[in-house]
Amino acid sequence: MSERRERNPTILSRIVRRIILGIYRVKGWRVVTGALPDIDKYLIVGSPHSSNWDFVFFLGATAKRGVKAGFMGKHTLFEGIMGNFMYDMGGVPVDRSKRANYVEQVAAEFERRDKLALVMAPEGTRKSKGEWRSGFWHIARAAKLPIVITWVDPEAHRLGFSEPFMPGDSFGQDLAHIATFLRKHRPDYERYKVLEAQAQALIAAEDA
Repeated sequence: MSERRERNPTILSRIVRRIILGIYRVKGWRVVTGALPDIDKYLIVGSPHSSNWDFVFFLGATAKRGVKAGFMGKHTLFEGIMGNFMYDMGGVPVDRSKRANYVEQVAAEFERRDKLALVMAPEGTRKSKGEWRSGFWHIARAAKLPIVITWVDPEAHRLGFSEPFMPGDSFGQDLAHIATFLRKHRPDYERYKVLEAQAQALIAAEDA
């Protein structure tokens, strides 16, 4: 994952960004709590990951605040004629083959760059019941990055951001902190209840 030389963004990427911002406005999405921090490098993590539209709304919300957010993508998508477009959209190529350690790859990419706000969906797939995978946490610890939590209400077209926080030594404790923040804004949302239960189970296992 080498640095790209400075050049003008592709016409296609500029058109797609304008379309995404237009959809974001038309749909009436609003950031109603918090703001993105004025720091150079951090992770943005949130849920639910329930629709193919998630990328559009996250990209729209970050762009409205002057942040060009990044996202991870399979390394083969950055080859050939689509490579420049993927980079211009904020893509970070990751090789997820069995021999490759994607945590180390992404941490190295943060080390190489002067600025990067990377958006991650810790639920992994839209079929998740609400449990989070730990990849984002390991990346944050490896690259010494703060984490910004995002709560999302797709039905009401609302979302919000937390203050950044540094990950600690316990994934369970950090997940409990995240679940508390998310449930503060959507206390009855089932996926956030599942996340809270996952955090409590992890803490109990750590203490056993």
